[in-house]
Amino acid sequence: MDLDSVTLVLLSAGDRAHDYSEEELDRLQGEHLAHLDRMRAEGHLLAAGPFEDQPDVTWRGICLHSVAVEEARALAEQDPSVLAGRLRIEAWRWWFRRGEVTFPGRDS
Repeated sequence: MDLDSVTLVLLSAGDRAHDYSEEELDRLQGEHLAHLDRMRAEGHLLAAGPFEDQPDVTWRGICLHSVAVEEARALAEQDPSVLAGRLRIEAWRWWFRRGEVTFPGRDS
C-alpha cells in the first residue's frame, strides 16, 4: 500500500486560557492568525481551523503541516497564543493512503 502523511498539531486550551481580557484575546487571536498565515506562505502549513461541536470544549483546533513532527512542533510553539499560554499543542504523524487526502500545491 502506498502511504502519505502529514503532521497533525492539535490545539487545546492552555493553562492561561482564561487569564486574558477580551481586548487581549482579540490581540492574541490576530497574532495567532498572522502566525498561521506566515506558516502557510512558507509552505509549512497545509490546512488549519477551529473545531465546533467538539465533545471537549478545551479542544480548540487543528493544523496539518507538511513538515516532520519536530519541525511542526517547533513552529507551533512559536505561535503567540502558545507562547502566552492561551493555547497548548500536541503533535504527531498521521498516515493515510496516498491520494485519499490532497492539498493544493503539494506534490503527492
